[in-house]
Amino acid sequence: MSSMIEVKNVRKLFVNEEGEKNEVLKNVSFHVDKNEFVVIFGPGQCGKTTLLNIIAGLEEATDGEVLKMGETVSGPGPDRAVVFQDILLFPWLTVMQNVEYSMKVRGMDSRMRREEAGKYIDLVGLNGFEKAYPVQISGGMKQRVGIARAYCTKPDVMLMDEPFGALDAQTRYLMQDEVIRISSTEKRTVVFVTNNVEEAIYLADRIIIMTDCPSTVLKDIKIDLPRPRSYVDPEFLSLRKEISAMLNRKR
Repeated sequence: MSSMIEVKNVRKLFVNEEGEKNEVLKNVSFHVDKNEFVVIFGPGQCGKTTLLNIIAGLEEATDGEVLKMGETVSGPGPDRAVVFQDILLFPWLTVMQNVEYSMKVRGMDSRMRREEAGKYIDLVGLNGFEKAYPVQISGGMKQRVGIARAYCTKPDVMLMDEPFGALDAQTRYLMQDEVIRISSTEKRTVVFVTNNVEEAIYLADRIIIMTDCPSTVLKDIKIDLPRPRSYVDPEFLSLRKEISAMLNRKR
């Protein structure tokens, strides 16, 4: 049986107006199985977001390909939902209206879409805020709205691009626990990008460690730590030290 996502020998080359070439990704290959939580981890500006955009179908690879259940990804689709670091909510719409927006565009009956949106608002813990506008809620709550909106499209794969990078430390820890809770409640395949080693270990079933540009896979590590995980567990700290040293050797 095919993996949910297969990244096969992906290369990405950018060329600017002066003809200067910048190779961001070089021969990147890995797979993601169904319902697996895979974290793409690496130094800043190493092409992680570019790689996620290629998986999402928002960018084309220069060489290589991405397969979704054995079929070549040739563009964006509702089977792959993206949660960005900067959640772009419609400021003139309420929480409920933002979450149900994609269903409204698809022509779903108002009662059905309100019911579906309510289910995911409940899932992300925003009961009572359905009528609030984005300006009235915190950064962490906006991320919850973005996650609920993404789940409403019923995707096979959730693609998350450093979704907590702009949050304060306390809210970031809270949202990490929320993502784990949501993922265990509503099973999805997740590909999550971060440059935070602790976040990677805390969340992942597997970590794909990337090198500096031109970026390729340095190592594919399975994380066998039981859940719930602790940042101060000796095994956690040992793994953090090992991964950090691994990256430092390659810089």
